Amino acid sequence: MRCTTLASGSKGNCFFIEGESGALLVDAGLSAKEILVRIAAAGLDAGRINAVLVTHEHGDHLGGVDVLVRKLNIPAYATEGTIHDFLNHRRTSAKAIDCRVCRHDEEFRVEDFLIEPFNTSHDAAEPCGFIIRENGARIGYCTDTGILTPPMIERLRRCDGIVLESNHCPEMLANGPYPESLKRRIRSKRGHLSNPDAAAGLQALGKDVPHVILAHLSETNNTPERVNASARTGLGLFYDDMNVIIATQCGTTKACPQHFSL
Repeated sequence: MRCTTLASGSKGNCFFIEGESGALLVDAGLSAKEILVRIAAAGLDAGRINAVLVTHEHGDHLGGVDVLVRKLNIPAYATEGTIHDFLNHRRTSAKAIDCRVCRHDEEFRVEDFLIEPFNTSHDAAEPCGFIIRENGARIGYCTDTGILTPPMIERLRRCDGIVLESNHCPEMLANGPYPESLKRRIRSKRGHLSNPDAAAGLQALGKDVPHVILAHLSETNNTPERVNASARTGLGLFYDDMNVIIATQCGTTKACPQHFSL
């Protein structure tokens, strides 16, 4: 399998997971038009996409889902809470859309992909991460969570590659321009992982996961350099033996690759 960043950050998130049987999008937080442009720019084939997996209902994760799934004639999978919020509060079109419910800890199949949603901790209706398997390879996707629990770590430990949130630097957030209410939300247990939180997660994983994309960086309260330095601290001697990628909002292009292959 191959995991490619199309967009990552508060302005929109979208990852392209490609395997032998087809491809999946995890989140679609840009417009459908922009996602298709980025897929082409990365040298990927939108015609291979079998489904969109949606982690939660915030706009930077599902803003393009409505149009995209109709345009490509594919289903969107999300938890019942996410789908209910999307259909009743965030969707403006009356056109039919194929939304399918998935449940925490219950595996489902899309072509040859086996997908297991798992519970995350975020201020959304029913957020989740995903473990995606195909032909013995396993990718974990875990962003938009205020904490990493032991069960989450154990799931990620079994993966060959992961996408993990490293959202903010605590010092930049504390001294930054956000109102105090938003700062409290971000650093809460239902907010976003800080760089030290992500580093602690990497330290717990050690060298068990050789490929890591650190994602969902705040453009206001973080920098790629701070994320990388924190990851290096967390991984210690394992850092140089691992493939650590810092995802950015620009995503992957042929000139700017942000992906790993298993």
